[in-house]
Amino acid sequence: MLEILPDLLTHDDGRPAQAATWPQRRSELYEAIIPHEYGGLPPAGVGTTATVLCSQTVRGGDGLRYLTCEVRTAFEGGGEHAFLLNLWVPPGEGPFPVILDGDGCWRYFDDAAVRAVLARGNIAATFNRTAMAADDRRIFRETGLYRLFPEGEFGALAAWAWGYHRSVDALSQLDRARSDQIAITGHSRGGKTVLLAGATDERIALTNPNDSGIGGSGLNRWKCAGAEVVDDFFRAGSIFWFGKGWGEYRHRDGELPYDQHFLHALVAPRPLLVTEAYEDPGANPPGSYAACGAARAAYELLGAEDCLGWAVREGGHAHSAADYEALLDFADRHFHGRTVRRAFQRELFPQLTDVLERR
Repeated sequence: MLEILPDLLTHDDGRPAQAATWPQRRSELYEAIIPHEYGGLPPAGVGTTATVLCSQTVRGGDGLRYLTCEVRTAFEGGGEHAFLLNLWVPPGEGPFPVILDGDGCWRYFDDAAVRAVLARGNIAATFNRTAMAADDRRIFRETGLYRLFPEGEFGALAAWAWGYHRSVDALSQLDRARSDQIAITGHSRGGKTVLLAGATDERIALTNPNDSGIGGSGLNRWKCAGAEVVDDFFRAGSIFWFGKGWGEYRHRDGELPYDQHFLHALVAPRPLLVTEAYEDPGANPPGSYAACGAARAAYELLGAEDCLGWAVREGGHAHSAADYEALLDFADRHFHGRTVRRAFQRELFPQLTDVLERR
Protein backbone atom coordinates (compact mmCIF):
# COMPACT_ATOMS: atom_id res chain seq x y z
CA MET A 1 0.00 0.00 0.00
CA LEU A 2 1.13 3.53 -0.75
CA GLU A 3 1.60 5.91 2.15
CA ILE A 4 0.27 9.24 0.91
CA LEU A 5 1.60 11.95 3.19
CA PRO A 6 0.96 14.31 4.89
CA ASP A 7 -2.07 12.64 6.44
CA LEU A 8 -5.30 14.48 5.71
CA LEU A 9 -6.99 13.48 8.94
CA THR A 10 -4.34 14.62 11.42
CA HIS A 11 -4.39 18.21 12.65
CA ASP A 12 -1.16 20.18 12.70
CA ASP A 13 -1.01 19.70 16.48
CA GLY A 14 -1.31 15.91 16.13
CA ARG A 15 -5.00 15.55 17.02
CA PRO A 16 -7.11 13.27 14.81
CA ALA A 17 -9.53 15.25 12.68
CA GLN A 18 -13.24 14.67 13.17
CA ALA A 19 -16.25 15.86 11.22
CA ALA A 20 -16.81 18.57 13.85
CA THR A 21 -13.23 19.84 13.50
CA TRP A 22 -13.08 19.60 9.70
CA PRO A 23 -13.44 23.38 9.16
CA GLN A 24 -10.26 23.87 11.19
CA ARG A 25 -8.46 21.04 9.37
CA ARG A 26 -9.60 22.45 6.04
CA SER A 27 -8.11 25.81 6.99
CA GLU A 28 -4.82 24.10 7.86
CA LEU A 29 -4.73 22.35 4.49
CA TYR A 30 -5.51 25.61 2.69
CA GLU A 31 -2.74 27.54 4.44
CA ALA A 32 -0.25 24.77 3.79
CA ILE A 33 -0.70 24.61 0.01
CA ILE A 34 -2.46 27.63 -1.52
CA PRO A 35 -0.01 30.44 -0.59
CA HIS A 36 3.07 28.29 -1.24
CA GLU A 37 2.22 26.43 -4.45
CA TYR A 38 0.08 29.06 -6.14
CA GLY A 39 1.14 32.33 -4.53
CA GLY A 40 -2.28 32.81 -2.96
CA LEU A 41 -5.26 34.26 -4.82
CA PRO A 42 -5.85 37.73 -6.26
CA PRO A 43 -8.24 39.94 -4.26
CA ALA A 44 -11.90 39.10 -4.86
CA GLY A 45 -12.75 42.78 -5.25
CA VAL A 46 -15.49 44.81 -3.65
CA GLY A 47 -18.21 43.74 -6.07
CA THR A 48 -18.84 41.96 -9.36
CA THR A 49 -21.66 42.83 -11.74
CA ALA A 50 -23.02 40.78 -14.61
CA THR A 51 -24.38 42.71 -17.59
CA VAL A 52 -26.07 40.84 -20.42
CA LEU A 53 -24.78 42.56 -23.55
CA CYS A 54 -26.74 40.45 -26.00
CA SER A 55 -29.39 37.72 -25.79
CA GLN A 56 -30.47 36.03 -29.00
CA THR A 57 -32.65 33.07 -29.93
CA VAL A 58 -30.54 30.61 -31.92
CA ARG A 59 -31.99 29.97 -35.36
CA GLY A 60 -33.23 26.39 -35.57
CA GLY A 61 -32.53 25.84 -31.88
CA ASP A 62 -36.17 25.33 -30.78
CA GLY A 63 -35.92 28.02 -28.12
CA LEU A 64 -32.19 27.78 -27.40
CA ARG A 65 -30.74 31.17 -26.44
CA TYR A 66 -27.19 32.50 -26.69
CA LEU A 67 -26.08 35.16 -24.23
CA THR A 68 -22.98 37.31 -24.06
CA CYS A 69 -22.38 38.66 -20.57
CA GLU A 70 -19.84 41.19 -19.33
CA VAL A 71 -18.37 40.26 -15.94
CA ARG A 72 -16.94 43.39 -14.28
CA THR A 73 -15.21 43.44 -10.90
CA ALA A 74 -14.41 46.62 -8.98
CA PHE A 75 -11.54 46.93 -6.51
CA GLU A 76 -10.73 49.27 -3.69
CA GLY A 77 -9.03 52.33 -5.07
CA GLY A 78 -11.11 52.47 -8.23
CA GLY A 79 -9.55 49.81 -10.44
CA GLU A 80 -11.74 47.43 -12.48
CA HIS A 81 -11.30 44.26 -14.48
CA ALA A 82 -13.79 42.89 -17.01
CA PHE A 83 -14.10 39.84 -19.23
CA LEU A 84 -16.80 38.11 -21.29
CA LEU A 85 -18.84 35.07 -20.29
CA ASN A 86 -20.80 33.30 -23.04
CA LEU A 87 -23.80 31.08 -22.34
CA TRP A 88 -26.05 28.72 -24.27
CA VAL A 89 -29.35 28.40 -22.37
CA PRO A 90 -31.65 25.45 -23.17
CA PRO A 91 -35.35 25.98 -23.89
CA GLY A 92 -37.68 26.21 -20.93
CA GLU A 93 -38.19 28.36 -17.89
CA GLY A 94 -35.29 27.05 -15.85
CA PRO A 95 -33.37 27.71 -13.77
CA PHE A 96 -30.83 25.20 -15.06
CA PRO A 97 -27.58 23.71 -13.72
CA VAL A 98 -24.45 25.12 -15.36
CA ILE A 99 -21.40 23.44 -16.89
CA LEU A 100 -18.71 26.14 -16.93
CA ASP A 101 -15.51 25.81 -18.96
CA GLY A 102 -12.72 28.39 -18.80
CA ASP A 103 -10.62 27.12 -21.70
CA GLY A 104 -12.10 29.54 -24.22
CA CYS A 105 -8.54 30.20 -25.37
CA TRP A 106 -8.25 26.57 -26.51
CA ARG A 107 -11.80 25.90 -27.72
CA TYR A 108 -11.90 22.32 -26.45
CA PHE A 109 -15.43 23.23 -25.35
CA ASP A 110 -16.54 22.98 -28.98
CA ASP A 111 -19.97 22.77 -30.60
CA ALA A 112 -20.23 19.03 -29.95
CA ALA A 113 -19.49 19.52 -26.25
CA VAL A 114 -22.02 22.35 -26.03
CA ARG A 115 -24.71 20.22 -27.67
CA ALA A 116 -24.00 17.37 -25.24
CA VAL A 117 -24.30 19.73 -22.25
CA LEU A 118 -27.59 21.19 -23.50
CA ALA A 119 -29.04 17.77 -24.27
CA ARG A 120 -28.80 16.88 -20.56
CA GLY A 121 -30.73 20.01 -19.55
CA ASN A 122 -27.78 22.19 -18.50
CA ILE A 123 -26.56 25.64 -19.42
CA ALA A 124 -23.24 25.56 -21.27
CA ALA A 125 -21.02 28.48 -20.28
CA THR A 126 -17.50 29.41 -21.30
CA PHE A 127 -14.94 32.18 -20.82
CA ASN A 128 -11.31 32.77 -21.76
CA ARG A 129 -9.20 32.43 -18.62
CA THR A 130 -6.25 34.17 -20.30
CA ALA A 131 -8.22 37.42 -19.99
CA MET A 132 -7.07 37.27 -16.34
CA ALA A 133 -3.40 36.70 -17.26
CA ALA A 134 -1.73 35.99 -20.59
CA ASP A 135 -0.31 32.49 -20.97
CA ASP A 136 3.02 33.93 -22.09
CA ARG A 137 6.01 34.24 -19.77
CA ARG A 138 7.29 37.27 -21.67
CA ILE A 139 4.26 39.51 -21.19
CA PHE A 140 1.99 37.99 -18.53
CA ARG A 141 2.74 40.75 -15.99
CA GLU A 142 1.61 43.35 -18.51
CA THR A 143 -1.85 41.80 -18.83
CA GLY A 144 -5.10 41.10 -17.00
CA LEU A 145 -5.05 41.29 -13.20
CA TYR A 146 -1.33 42.06 -13.09
CA ARG A 147 -2.07 45.48 -14.56
CA LEU A 148 -3.97 46.21 -11.35
CA PHE A 149 -1.61 44.30 -9.05
CA PRO A 150 1.85 44.60 -10.64
CA GLU A 151 3.54 43.34 -7.48
CA GLY A 152 1.09 40.47 -6.97
CA GLU A 153 2.70 37.22 -5.83
CA PHE A 154 -0.08 35.03 -7.23
CA GLY A 155 0.83 32.80 -10.16
CA ALA A 156 -1.10 32.64 -13.41
CA LEU A 157 -3.02 29.55 -12.26
CA ALA A 158 -4.41 31.58 -9.37
CA ALA A 159 -5.35 34.43 -11.71
CA TRP A 160 -7.14 31.97 -13.98
CA ALA A 161 -8.93 30.38 -11.00
CA TRP A 162 -10.06 33.88 -10.03
CA GLY A 163 -11.87 34.01 -13.37
CA TYR A 164 -13.91 30.95 -12.39
CA HIS A 165 -14.80 32.58 -9.08
CA ARG A 166 -15.98 35.79 -10.71
CA SER A 167 -17.95 33.76 -13.26
CA VAL A 168 -19.76 32.17 -10.31
CA ASP A 169 -20.50 35.70 -9.06
CA ALA A 170 -21.99 36.51 -12.46
CA LEU A 171 -23.99 33.30 -12.83
CA SER A 172 -25.49 33.90 -9.40
CA GLN A 173 -27.04 37.08 -10.84
CA LEU A 174 -28.69 35.39 -13.84
CA ASP A 175 -32.25 34.15 -13.31
CA ARG A 176 -31.94 31.10 -15.57
CA ALA A 177 -28.82 29.75 -13.86
CA ARG A 178 -28.90 27.66 -10.69
CA SER A 179 -26.21 29.21 -8.56
CA ASP A 180 -26.19 26.13 -6.30
CA GLN A 181 -25.51 23.77 -9.23
CA ILE A 182 -22.46 25.12 -11.02
CA ALA A 183 -19.94 22.58 -12.31
CA ILE A 184 -16.52 23.67 -13.57
CA THR A 185 -14.25 21.83 -15.99
CA GLY A 186 -10.96 22.43 -17.77
CA HIS A 187 -8.10 20.53 -19.40
CA SER A 188 -4.36 20.23 -18.65
CA ARG A 189 -3.21 23.65 -17.35
CA GLY A 190 -6.93 24.45 -17.39
CA GLY A 191 -7.46 21.33 -15.27
CA LYS A 192 -4.91 22.55 -12.74
CA THR A 193 -6.84 25.81 -12.70
CA VAL A 194 -10.16 24.04 -12.15
CA LEU A 195 -8.96 21.98 -9.19
CA LEU A 196 -7.50 25.12 -7.60
CA ALA A 197 -10.71 27.05 -8.25
CA GLY A 198 -12.92 24.31 -6.82
CA ALA A 199 -10.68 23.92 -3.78
CA THR A 200 -10.84 27.62 -2.95
CA ASP A 201 -14.51 28.48 -3.56
CA GLU A 202 -17.12 26.48 -1.69
CA ARG A 203 -19.91 27.86 -3.89
CA ILE A 204 -18.71 25.65 -6.74
CA ALA A 205 -20.93 22.59 -6.60
CA LEU A 206 -18.95 20.18 -8.80
CA THR A 207 -15.29 20.23 -9.79
CA ASN A 208 -13.87 18.33 -12.78
CA PRO A 209 -10.15 18.66 -13.56
CA ASN A 210 -9.18 16.80 -16.74
CA ASP A 211 -5.64 15.47 -17.35
CA SER A 212 -4.36 18.06 -14.86
CA GLY A 213 -1.05 16.47 -13.84
CA ILE A 214 1.43 18.11 -11.50
CA GLY A 215 0.02 21.17 -9.82
CA GLY A 216 -3.38 19.57 -10.35
CA SER A 217 -4.58 16.11 -9.41
CA GLY A 218 -1.30 14.20 -9.85
CA LEU A 219 0.83 13.57 -6.77
CA ASN A 220 4.22 15.22 -6.26
CA ARG A 221 5.78 12.41 -4.21
CA TRP A 222 4.56 9.43 -6.23
CA LYS A 223 5.04 9.55 -10.00
CA CYS A 224 4.79 7.16 -12.92
CA ALA A 225 7.47 6.99 -15.59
CA GLY A 226 7.31 10.09 -17.78
CA ALA A 227 5.33 12.20 -15.30
CA GLU A 228 5.93 15.94 -15.13
CA VAL A 229 8.33 17.27 -12.52
CA VAL A 230 8.87 20.80 -11.20
CA ASP A 231 11.93 21.22 -13.41
CA ASP A 232 9.82 20.73 -16.55
CA PHE A 233 8.07 24.05 -15.93
CA PHE A 234 11.38 25.90 -15.74
CA ARG A 235 12.53 24.32 -19.01
CA ALA A 236 9.18 25.05 -20.72
CA GLY A 237 9.09 28.62 -19.45
CA SER A 238 5.81 28.10 -17.60
CA ILE A 239 7.02 28.30 -14.00
CA PHE A 240 5.11 31.61 -13.77
CA TRP A 241 1.91 29.58 -13.48
CA PHE A 242 2.92 28.86 -9.86
CA GLY A 243 3.92 30.71 -6.71
CA LYS A 244 7.56 31.42 -5.94
CA GLY A 245 7.63 28.93 -3.08
CA TRP A 246 6.83 26.01 -5.36
CA GLY A 247 9.62 26.90 -7.75
CA GLU A 248 12.14 26.65 -4.92
CA TYR A 249 11.63 22.87 -4.99
CA ARG A 250 13.17 22.41 -8.42
CA HIS A 251 14.71 18.91 -8.52
CA ARG A 252 13.13 18.27 -5.09
CA ASP A 253 9.51 17.33 -5.86
CA GLY A 254 9.44 14.71 -3.13
CA GLU A 255 10.43 17.23 -0.47
CA LEU A 256 7.41 19.51 -0.92
CA PRO A 257 5.72 19.89 2.51
CA TYR A 258 2.29 18.96 1.11
CA ASP A 259 0.88 16.92 -1.74
CA GLN A 260 -1.95 17.36 -4.21
CA HIS A 261 -4.45 15.27 -2.24
CA PHE A 262 -4.75 18.44 -0.12
CA LEU A 263 -6.65 20.05 -3.01
CA HIS A 264 -8.97 17.07 -3.36
CA ALA A 265 -9.76 17.28 0.34
CA LEU A 266 -10.38 21.03 0.11
CA VAL A 267 -13.18 20.27 -2.35
CA ALA A 268 -14.81 17.81 0.10
CA PRO A 269 -17.64 17.18 0.74
CA ARG A 270 -18.72 18.69 -2.60
CA PRO A 271 -18.72 16.47 -5.71
CA LEU A 272 -15.32 16.01 -7.33
CA LEU A 273 -14.77 14.03 -10.54
CA VAL A 274 -11.19 13.51 -11.73
CA THR A 275 -10.90 12.48 -15.39
CA GLU A 276 -7.69 11.07 -16.84
CA ALA A 277 -6.30 9.10 -19.81
CA TYR A 278 -4.21 5.93 -19.61
CA GLU A 279 -1.83 6.98 -22.40
CA ASP A 280 -1.02 10.35 -20.80
CA PRO A 281 1.99 9.65 -18.57
CA GLY A 282 2.92 13.33 -18.30
CA ALA A 283 -0.25 13.92 -16.29
CA ASN A 284 0.58 11.00 -13.97
CA PRO A 285 -2.83 9.24 -14.11
CA PRO A 286 -1.92 6.55 -11.56
CA GLY A 287 -0.68 9.29 -9.23
CA SER A 288 -3.96 11.10 -9.67
CA TYR A 289 -5.84 7.91 -8.90
CA ALA A 290 -3.73 7.43 -5.76
CA ALA A 291 -4.49 11.01 -4.71
CA CYS A 292 -8.22 10.25 -5.02
CA GLY A 293 -7.70 7.17 -2.87
CA ALA A 294 -6.08 9.30 -0.17
CA ALA A 295 -8.79 11.97 -0.39
CA ARG A 296 -11.45 9.32 0.06
CA ALA A 297 -10.73 9.38 3.80
CA ALA A 298 -11.87 13.01 3.98
CA TYR A 299 -15.03 12.28 2.02
CA GLU A 300 -15.82 9.32 4.25
CA LEU A 301 -15.25 11.45 7.36
CA LEU A 302 -17.82 13.93 6.06
CA GLY A 303 -20.35 11.28 5.04
CA ALA A 304 -19.96 12.11 1.34
CA GLU A 305 -18.08 9.12 -0.06
CA ASP A 306 -20.27 9.00 -3.19
CA CYS A 307 -19.32 12.58 -4.04
CA LEU A 308 -15.78 11.59 -5.02
CA GLY A 309 -15.28 9.91 -8.38
CA TRP A 310 -12.80 9.20 -11.13
CA ALA A 311 -12.96 8.10 -14.76
CA VAL A 312 -9.91 7.01 -16.74
CA ARG A 313 -10.31 6.45 -20.49
CA GLU A 314 -8.16 5.04 -23.25
CA GLY A 315 -6.18 7.54 -25.29
CA GLY A 316 -3.83 10.43 -24.73
CA HIS A 317 -3.72 14.03 -23.58
CA ALA A 318 -6.96 15.68 -24.71
CA HIS A 319 -10.33 16.92 -23.52
CA SER A 320 -12.34 14.35 -25.42
CA ALA A 321 -16.00 13.57 -25.89
CA ALA A 322 -15.55 10.66 -23.47
CA ASP A 323 -14.35 13.06 -20.77
CA TYR A 324 -17.38 15.31 -21.21
CA GLU A 325 -19.67 12.28 -21.18
CA ALA A 326 -18.22 11.18 -17.84
CA LEU A 327 -18.73 14.67 -16.44
CA LEU A 328 -22.32 14.81 -17.66
CA ASP A 329 -23.04 11.39 -16.17
CA PHE A 330 -21.63 12.63 -12.85
CA ALA A 331 -23.74 15.80 -13.10
CA ASP A 332 -26.80 13.70 -13.94
CA ARG A 333 -26.35 11.90 -10.65
CA HIS A 334 -25.56 14.89 -8.44
CA PHE A 335 -27.58 17.67 -10.10
CA HIS A 336 -30.51 15.92 -11.74
CA GLY A 337 -30.97 12.89 -9.47
CA ARG A 338 -30.86 10.54 -12.44
CA THR A 339 -29.84 6.90 -12.28
CA VAL A 340 -26.43 6.42 -13.84
CA ARG A 341 -24.99 3.00 -14.61
CA ARG A 342 -21.38 4.18 -14.68
CA ALA A 343 -19.25 3.20 -11.65
CA PHE A 344 -17.26 6.26 -10.55
CA GLN A 345 -15.13 4.45 -7.96
CA ARG A 346 -13.84 1.49 -9.93
CA GLU A 347 -10.69 -0.21 -8.71
CA LEU A 348 -7.93 0.63 -11.20
CA PHE A 349 -4.17 0.12 -11.56
CA PRO A 350 -4.00 -3.22 -9.69
CA GLN A 351 -0.20 -2.99 -9.65
CA LEU A 352 -0.16 0.59 -8.39
CA THR A 353 3.00 0.11 -6.34
CA ASP A 354 4.76 -1.11 -9.48
CA VAL A 355 3.83 1.85 -11.69
CA LEU A 356 4.47 4.61 -9.14
CA GLU A 357 7.89 5.57 -7.83
CA ARG A 358 8.49 7.46 -4.58
CA ARG A 359 10.28 10.75 -5.15
